[in-house]
Amino acid sequence: MKQDDGEGTTDFGYQQVPIGEKAERVAGVFRSVAPRYDIMNDLMSLGTHRIMKRMTIELSGVRPGQRILDLAGGTGDLAELFAPRVKPGGHVVLTDINASMLGIGRDRLLDAGLSNVQPVQADAEQLPFADGTFDCVSIGFGLRNVTRKDAALRETLRVLAPGGRLLVLEFSQPRNPLLNQAFDLWSSLWPTFGKLVTGDSDSYRYLNESIRMHPPQEALSEMLENAGFAAVRCHDLAGGIVALHRGIRP
Repeated sequence: MKQDDGEGTTDFGYQQVPIGEKAERVAGVFRSVAPRYDIMNDLMSLGTHRIMKRMTIELSGVRPGQRILDLAGGTGDLAELFAPRVKPGGHVVLTDINASMLGIGRDRLLDAGLSNVQPVQADAEQLPFADGTFDCVSIGFGLRNVTRKDAALRETLRVLAPGGRLLVLEFSQPRNPLLNQAFDLWSSLWPTFGKLVTGDSDSYRYLNESIRMHPPQEALSEMLENAGFAAVRCHDLAGGIVALHRGIRP
């Protein structure tokens, strides 16, 4: 995978595009799929993404009164799970760079009666929050879409209070070669499903390719450590198809 050095090009799936263009291209993908994003997530993961998100909440160890930031939170799956955990007195900030996704998440959380969630449109690389604002930051299946991942991780560290936790739930590298081949076969069907369900195959072709370009477990752990996180741990889920990384701000 080409590492982003802040100049030149970066990956957009298997393509190389100018760094300044990636965010808008990703935005276009999610504008296209936003109305049926949750349906496709259930289909692509056979419903297992919901179990993985609940495991993320459990590992977070959040308590009543704490402040949570859910980055690239889209339609609000994680925010919806965090919000009851931090009552009374706590709150969740749901962010996404994409207004279409964030609008769906906002409406969903309002319908659920969760008054302690605040939606904020924000770029993970330049967060509009003061140092040490949050006790926990999560990013579920969103880091691979960030152009400058190192910058986003440093921003995450900055807005965490000392002792605060970062949780990164993301596709990764299956450990077993046979499982890797089976996942390759299954995920190759996603553009077809995308065409049938959303009318958009290209967006799901990008999403499939973005998984292949994302750093595997060890490389992402090293990125967290280089950003300044301590006690970095990685938990393989579904045989490593997905990994849950956890780091602590010293």
